[in-house]
Amino acid sequence: MRPEDLQSPFKWKDRHILVQDRVWYVPDQFKDFNSFTFPGWNAPQLFTEQKPICLEYCSGNGAWIASKAQEQQEYNWVAVERKFDRVKKIWSKIKNHQLDNLLTVCGEGHQVTCQYIPSQSIHSVYINFPDPWPKRRHEKNRIVQVPFLLEISRILEGKGTLSIVTDDPLFSKWTIEQVLKSKHFESIYEEPFYIHDDPLYGSSYFEDLWRQKGKKIFYHAFRKKVA
Repeated sequence: MRPEDLQSPFKWKDRHILVQDRVWYVPDQFKDFNSFTFPGWNAPQLFTEQKPICLEYCSGNGAWIASKAQEQQEYNWVAVERKFDRVKKIWSKIKNHQLDNLLTVCGEGHQVTCQYIPSQSIHSVYINFPDPWPKRRHEKNRIVQVPFLLEISRILEGKGTLSIVTDDPLFSKWTIEQVLKSKHFESIYEEPFYIHDDPLYGSSYFEDLWRQKGKKIFYHAFRKKVA
């Protein structure tokens, strides 16, 4: 299957929340959230087998998470990506590799999380190379914010983990400050709270690109605190 084989199932004026053919659509600027009831991760339209759920935000073209879904089939994987052109590429990988343990969500991550993801239902969360929004006036657009981190803490199981990877040193600093400020996580890595190499983490388009350009990669890993 080619990415262009996936067509939007509705026109803009008819948009609604829908799960269809391994894609969960939560359209932008759609407010009638009560029109859809989350069926549970074990619902057949989501996953056919009950397994721990691993969730990635900012999945891009899906190279990292599709590889993980193939390598670690003991987990179910959820790729959250807002841009439909990128969702199409993830969907293509799902179909071509017959990945029944991978679902892609076409929607804005914070909104999807707040409205639908049940508490303590996620084994681990990953955020790989999110847009760093480097200008100070754009900080409000960064995905790593305390309110979002509180939602991640809510959906993670006890002592669940949050991994964040970036090539941007300023975003790395911001990430550490925001996560520790939330008071719901502790760093798995000792100060300075990151490492530059993790051979077991897996690679993505952006990691390969930035390494080729000689950039350092910052890997952060945090564990949910349990009261």
